[in-house]
Amino acid sequence: MGGTIMTIANLPAIRAHRPAWNKGRVFGQKRPLIPKQVWAVRAQLEIAENHRALALFNLAIDSSLAVAIW
Repeated sequence: MGGTIMTIANLPAIRAHRPAWNKGRVFGQKRPLIPKQVWAVRAQLEIAENHRALALFNLAIDSSLAVAIW
């Protein structure tokens, strides 16, 4: 079995040209919203008459996606 050995050229290391977007930031699970914050967000969305965002926010709250234990 007189096969030949194929050599692979060393590729240059791939480096990021910019720093990571989350470098130095706190990541992971965040604290849940408290009821006062929920009502503040709802009030701001109502004042801005942003009905779509208000509906999505209410859906998230109703499905317990972002609420502290009442």
